Amino acid sequence: MKTQVSLEQWQALIAVVDHGGYAQAAEALNKSQSAVSYAIQKLESSLGIAVLAIQGRKAELTPAGQVLVQRAKVLVQEAANIEALAHQFEQQWEAEISMAMETLFPPWLLLEALSEFSEQAPHTRVDVQETVLSGTHDALLSRSVDLAITGQVPPGFLADPLLQIRFLAVAHPEHPLHQLERTVNYQDLRQHRQLVIRDSGPRRTDAGWLGAQQRLTLSNQTTAIEAACKGLGYAWFPELKIQRELADGRLKTLEMHEGGERQVQLYLVYSKGDYAGRATRCLGEAIQRQVDAHINNTPHNP
Repeated sequence: MKTQVSLEQWQALIAVVDHGGYAQAAEALNKSQSAVSYAIQKLESSLGIAVLAIQGRKAELTPAGQVLVQRAKVLVQEAANIEALAHQFEQQWEAEISMAMETLFPPWLLLEALSEFSEQAPHTRVDVQETVLSGTHDALLSRSVDLAITGQVPPGFLADPLLQIRFLAVAHPEHPLHQLERTVNYQDLRQHRQLVIRDSGPRRTDAGWLGAQQRLTLSNQTTAIEAACKGLGYAWFPELKIQRELADGRLKTLEMHEGGERQVQLYLVYSKGDYAGRATRCLGEAIQRQVDAHINNTPHNP
């Protein structure tokens, strides 16, 4: 009679595969090599099939093992999520939340949400990372954050639409592009310096760059807006972030033949989905309420 495979045995198999051998798996699991070997033997005995085959000095997955180990990883991760969720119920509120926020998101809305959240969860620490382009995407993929506001939703994640950001092409009123006395086209833009915000992710994508020969790359949007106000180049900025500069005449929208406006949809993503902790869910809901209040142009009283 076959016995049921234990979670510990699946963990041993995954460790052998991920770390390249029994000795390395034993070290990673803080177990003896014989214990890991025995766990694999019991697993194969319970299943009635071989999942590993020794090729030289290395253990290789059999065809059946290749299929099973992928399912096992999902099983082990799900078990870890359940344990974490149970721990959160025990603790009631997470001690700390890590969040990634695309810099396009209006900071005052986040601060309002944090103010509301701090009244409900005063003992929960919040670590906010301001990210650009693929930085938020990669933070979700690496599971290094609990919550994210992003314009790029990675595969395998569910997202709630949060806020649509309108971008305007702008430059200082005395910039040469404003002196053309006609609408600005693509070739005109390529002859002048474009201000670009550096991607905070490791992939360093060039989203939005037009291939202009002159380019000034900056690390944050505040500095880029100031650079545009000093006439150092043109750029597309979120309208919400340059209202003051447009009102006082330091920036002026470019009369474009096409493409003068862009729209970017931002999303709210819980990296653990349904397993998001109570405090994480509470902060996400506070952010959503503040955005809804902004859209409806009515103050929110929590």
